[in-house]
Amino acid sequence: LVAGSVKIHNSLKEEGNVLFKVGDMQGAACCYTKALKLSGSQAESAVLHRNRAACYLRLEEYSKAESDASKALETDPGDMKARFRRAQAFQKLGRLDQAFLDVQRCAQLEPKNKAFQDLLRQLGAQIQHKVMLSQLNSTDARVQQMFSLLLDASAKESDRQKAAQNLVVLSREEAGAEQIFRNDGVKLIQKLLQSKQEEIVLSALRTLVGLCTGHQSRVSQLCAVMGSDVSTVSLAACHLLQVMFEALTEGMRREIRGKEEAILPEPSKELRSMLRHLLGMMPASNVSGPGRDSAINLLVKQVPRKSLKNPDNSLTLWVIDQGLKKILEVAGTVPELSEGLRLTDNSHMSCSVLLSKLYDDLKSDKERENFNKLCEEYVQQHFSRPGLDGKLRAIQTVSVLLQGPSDVGNRTLEMSGMMDAVISLCASEDVTHQQVAVEALIHAAGKAKRASFITANGVTLLKDLYKKSENDRIRVRALVGLCKLGSAGGTDFSMKQFAEGSTLKLAKQCRKWLCNESLPPTSRRWSVEGLAYLTFDADVKEDLVEDKNALQAMFELAKSEDKTVLFAVGSTLVNCTNSYEVEKPDPQLVELAKYAKQHVPEEHPKDAPSYVEKRLAKLLEAGVVSALVCMVKQESPALTEACRECIARVFLAVVERQEDRGTVVAQGGGKALIPLASDNTDVGKIKAAQALAKITITSNPEIAFPGERIYEVVRPLVSLLSLDCTLLQNFEALMALTNLAGINDRLRQKIIKEKAVPKIEGYMFEEHDLVRASATECMCNLVLSPEVQKLFLATGNDRLKLLVLYSGEEDERLRKAAAGTLAMLTAEQPQLCAWIPGTTTHWLEIVQALLLSEIPDLRHRGVVIVQNMMQAEKSLAESLMESEALEILSVLAKGGEDMPDPVSKIAQNCLDKAMEYGIIMSREGKEKCKGTEP
Repeated sequence: LVAGSVKIHNSLKEEGNVLFKVGDMQGAACCYTKALKLSGSQAESAVLHRNRAACYLRLEEYSKAESDASKALETDPGDMKARFRRAQAFQKLGRLDQAFLDVQRCAQLEPKNKAFQDLLRQLGAQIQHKVMLSQLNSTDARVQQMFSLLLDASAKESDRQKAAQNLVVLSREEAGAEQIFRNDGVKLIQKLLQSKQEEIVLSALRTLVGLCTGHQSRVSQLCAVMGSDVSTVSLAACHLLQVMFEALTEGMRREIRGKEEAILPEPSKELRSMLRHLLGMMPASNVSGPGRDSAINLLVKQVPRKSLKNPDNSLTLWVIDQGLKKILEVAGTVPELSEGLRLTDNSHMSCSVLLSKLYDDLKSDKERENFNKLCEEYVQQHFSRPGLDGKLRAIQTVSVLLQGPSDVGNRTLEMSGMMDAVISLCASEDVTHQQVAVEALIHAAGKAKRASFITANGVTLLKDLYKKSENDRIRVRALVGLCKLGSAGGTDFSMKQFAEGSTLKLAKQCRKWLCNESLPPTSRRWSVEGLAYLTFDADVKEDLVEDKNALQAMFELAKSEDKTVLFAVGSTLVNCTNSYEVEKPDPQLVELAKYAKQHVPEEHPKDAPSYVEKRLAKLLEAGVVSALVCMVKQESPALTEACRECIARVFLAVVERQEDRGTVVAQGGGKALIPLASDNTDVGKIKAAQALAKITITSNPEIAFPGERIYEVVRPLVSLLSLDCTLLQNFEALMALTNLAGINDRLRQKIIKEKAVPKIEGYMFEEHDLVRASATECMCNLVLSPEVQKLFLATGNDRLKLLVLYSGEEDERLRKAAAGTLAMLTAEQPQLCAWIPGTTTHWLEIVQALLLSEIPDLRHRGVVIVQNMMQAEKSLAESLMESEALEILSVLAKGGEDMPDPVSKIAQNCLDKAMEYGIIMSREGKEKCKGTEP
């Protein structure tokens, strides 16, 4: 009976399989059901359940398919066919998470199975879509609720404000932004922009920022809003436009939301349209000072090329063609004149920066000549007008150009009658006329040639203004003019324009005005300008650092909203710290120059290193670091690359002494240096990077640069590994990278990613002992990374040979670094041990010398290398035991007072390994052998 039952069971199963193949799913399922009733084992039942599950899938009876597949899996959890069929059933039943888990398990066990991979991708997309739909449904309700509150005039004001704030949060979520667009949210936000309540307008602007981040969008009235008198509203609008500019310039068309897709214009046209609006703000009388500054700031950031390697400067050419004269309208504005544009104290400086950026972005003489011509035409147009107002506008424009593209400013200044008008207006009885003329005179004295002309023709005039004027605004400007002329010799002690002691008197007056809080900030700013020139004189530097009140006043100005003072403060500090470049002439050339009666620059006695060190200590005590940190944080066109370079120079000076670096880090100096190392002049980047290196060498990098900031330090340090840098900068960068490479693998990966390894290897061949040793030390930490280890395993390279040879050098530091690297490499990659004998015929002597070294660290590295070699191959152990290494290891294993315990222990391990191989015998074994001798 049993045999008959089994026969029928098998027959039904085979019949079911045949019917399945011909497509009769109903018949096949019926056969499998009958066979199940006759099944004699769990394994057979599992196969039948799995087969019937396949039938039910085809018949679209997904619940039955899931049930049968689950029963099959209860018996055999590793049945991939049953699991895949259950996943298919779960998918059709909408139980996507369970389906995903099943097919994921299948794909893990059979990763090359195409059916598994296809279903896995389908389920991933379906789950994502399902999540998005659920988010959209819940978000849609929230958006509708916020809109209802904002449109309900009878709602409480506090509720409307909360609704506006919630809308900001929703706009930053993908689903929320989608729903806002779908519900015509942009039109509602435009209405909110017209609200008289500051909170509502701010929320509307921030909502638009969320909507526009990474996307192109068209939003009207933004430029008008940016011109608002309310600074917070103006800044928020500026931020929004910044986001939109970035989206347009990057051409982000990958994601286009909602109804905007139909009307989205071509990016370059939209960009030019927005720029046209910004340029239109320049001469508009209804725009506020902060709004105009924000527009200038946006033009500075968005128009010039980010890199001169990019050949396309068409946007700059378009702005010059469409809007240069509009920008010059701001440059030529004298706020004190009637019906002038509204400006801030920063507007003219911002304008100078914009004009300079545009001019520097030009590529050819033809383009520069066109720029010059447009400026000259504008200045001439106003200068030739009847009356003084036109001449004042022309002179004011020249002043701005002299501070920006100075070549252009010099050409306009040389126009017929311009200098005469400046000198003439200096003698005017009108304070405004005097102020405009004196400022032009100060800026005109920038070049030594013109400075000497003004010294001959304008000094008397400036002295009269300084002594006789009753207006402090004029007196302080005349004082700065005298300061600038008096410092024309720079740091050359032998070239003084004025009589002995005159510069000290001028500096004393500058400090007096700087500390006078009753004066307006602009006048106090001019006194810093004067000190920036006078501090070329070391006597003035010494007096300034002794005047704590003056230093405090200067630092407070640096932290204030008056951004125009930044460069003056930076220049003053560079002079006080002697962080400017000084080329020391060859002594032989100096003697030749003296013999030929040529002028030889002389250094002031108080510019000696001992004086500079004392000045640095006093500046640190006065709080120079916090002032520098605040200066870096300023978001203003006035924080030019030249200004950033000054700050970087001063930072490098204040971290020169190791004991001061902790103070610099504690006051935020480490954080401030990171942007200075990336956004700066080429010289400024190097100075900032070197300051970062000094901090990283002596401070705990994880404390100095907490969190993710530590990874930002790597690139500046790697930039110092260049032939353009000095050997000292190379050395300090290598030392800093060594510290970072020893912290964790992620930092090592960052160093590798920045392509530092080939550079570090290059410095391992440097002739200078310290540089060569520090490069080897850096490699010692980097070999902990498998990627670097692979370099040593590559065929045909001499990296291992170099380490072996360096392990035998006389330089202790180099030997330690090379032997340490060798010890780690042979531990991580045992196959390298067999390559050591092939590196040099002296390898054994080098290893023995390490073992015999009187320096504990070298002995320790030596025994580790020997242990690694002996553990790697028996033949290597034999080579070592046949040499004097056996005797040396025996002595080391005994230990002693001068023998560290780890060295003794490792030496004994080596001997034990030799005994294990049967190369040597234990003492007991030797005695037994002696006893059996005849």
